[in-house]
Order: sequence, then C-alpha cells, then structure tokens
Amino acid sequence: MFEFHWPWAALLLPLPLLLPWLWPERGQDPGETTLEGQRVTLLHPQIAALQAAFTARRPGLQLTGWLYRALLYLLWIALVLALMRPQWLTPYTEISTPGYDLMITVDASHSMEALDFTVDGRPVNRMSVVRGVMGRFIEGRSGDRVGLVVFGSQAFVLSPLSLDRLAVRQLLDGIVPSIAGPATALGDAIALGVVKLRERPEGSRVMIVIADGDNNAGRFAPSEAATVARQNGVRVYVIGVGSKQASIPILEEGVVRYRDDLTMDESALEEIAELTGGAYFRATDTRALEEISARIGQLEKTEAETRTAYLPQPLYRWPLGLALIALLGLGLFPEGRKRFVGRTADV
Repeated sequence: MFEFHWPWAALLLPLPLLLPWLWPERGQDPGETTLEGQRVTLLHPQIAALQAAFTARRPGLQLTGWLYRALLYLLWIALVLALMRPQWLTPYTEISTPGYDLMITVDASHSMEALDFTVDGRPVNRMSVVRGVMGRFIEGRSGDRVGLVVFGSQAFVLSPLSLDRLAVRQLLDGIVPSIAGPATALGDAIALGVVKLRERPEGSRVMIVIADGDNNAGRFAPSEAATVARQNGVRVYVIGVGSKQASIPILEEGVVRYRDDLTMDESALEEIAELTGGAYFRATDTRALEEISARIGQLEKTEAETRTAYLPQPLYRWPLGLALIALLGLGLFPEGRKRFVGRTADV
C-alpha cells in the first residue's frame, strides 16, 4: 500500500503560480508621461541603413525557453513530492498462540549474595540458584508471554511481557546482587508487576515472585501490594530462596562473613500467596517447577491474538533523484533561451 506520510505538504505545489500575485512586477514609473495620440518623427540622413541595422531575425518557436520553464516546474514538483515523504507500506502480521501472561519478579538485593546453597559440593549464592531455577522455567514456557521485574531498593521493569523467551532468559542471566540497590522493596515490586499485568486479559495474569522474604524499603508493604494484586485478578506464586540456618555466610567486600540477619521470613511470603490465591514454594524443592506449571495450567489462557502492523519503506529517493536531474537540466540552459540575431550590413 502506498501513501504519503505528510500529504499536507501538497499545499506548496501551487506556490510558483501564486508568486506573480504575491510579488507583482514593477510597472511603469508614475512620473513618466506617454505621447498617446501624437506622432513622433525621427529625422535621419540614412533612414534605410538605420532600419536595416536594427532589424533582427525573430525566432520561430522558443523551444529552449519552454524547456527552461518546464524544468523549473519539474524541480519544484519533485522537491514537494520528496517533502511529502512517499512510502510503501508492507503488512506484517503477528499471530500469538493462546498462553499465559507471566511476570517474573526477582529479588536482586544484597541478601541474595548469601552463600547458603551448594552445587556439586561448593557453596553458591542465592542469585545463582534463582538464575538456574527460573532459567529452566522460562525455557519450558512455550507460547506464554514472559516479563521480568527486578527489585532492590527500588523496582524496575527489566523486560515487558514478550514472546521472546530467549531475550528474557538473557536478561535474567545478567542480574547480579545489589544491581537495583542493597535493600529489598518487595511490596513495590509486586505493585509494579500488577500495573503491567492489569493491561492483559483477565484469567491469565500470573506473577512469580522470587525473594528471601525480608521487606525493608519502598512505599508499599507486601500485604498491601498483595491486596492490590487480588483486586486486579493477579495470582502471585512465591518462590522463597534461603535456608533456615542461624548463621549464614555471605560475600562482602571480597571476604566471607557470617551473619544472623539473613534468614528467610517464610510467613510473609506465604501470606502474599494466600491473599492472591496463589501458592508458595521453596527454591530448593526439585518439584517446585512442576507444581508451579501444573497450577498455572489450570488457569484460563489468553485468547490467540492477531495483530497487523504496516512497515514503511521510504521512497523519497525517487522524487529527489528527479529533482537532481531537473537541476542538471537547468544548468545546461542557464540563460533560459538562446536568441538568434541576423547579420546586418555595415553602415
């Protein structure tokens, strides 16, 4: 499909025709007087020779002059057409299969640096467990729209809801502890995820929260945010990470230290899931992903969507090239038209 992006620029086309009216040529000087009705006689001793000296051959057809004028109009029309931004619209149709809208909310506070998990006999931090567990979960959600929210002292949308699971997985792998600040604004993160999910159809709004349970920053309390999620039909599934050890090692400033304030508050996470009709799981449970997938599979899927977008392909180069050709032609005829004067006899 062809269209002009700025069709209103066509109003400039008749401008050359209006110029004589806007700037009229200078007329006769009002101080001059005419000799209308009077006969002027020129006395000359050789009037025949004088007449022959000022006799010129009149050009038959002023083709060069018409060509010059035509090139001027062609140049103006081509420039206006280029200004109107002609473009060819190519339809692009995107068809999305029925699926769920999953917003994954990941805790990236300093406490996620705690080394209370082991993999192959070596200690790993909580964030490494989250990246591995949720990475496998995202890979298995074919057909679902997945988004990503990261929170620390503040909450940020790292990825909107998208069918590109590979891109979301790559963003998840790039999350490191304290990337959003050292504190934990759990309530703000849930509220932000609800804002993004409420734009989607009801019945498929699902949020998965991964946190260690401690909320010590932000404007929303976790219970208040959970109430907002329930009012907007968002089910929150919570995955708790962290152990119940009394003293937990954590890497701080390159040194492993033991702290007793890094324990996970499971009661707060369970309250969030209960208020929204979701469920609570432990990240160390190998059956957690299967249980979450089974719970989500019982919900109503979003209907299949078909969206058609028109991708513009600019075509201004063609009228602009025509204008350059017209300009080249004007350079070949700088005087407008050539005059042909006949030979006269010497006086």
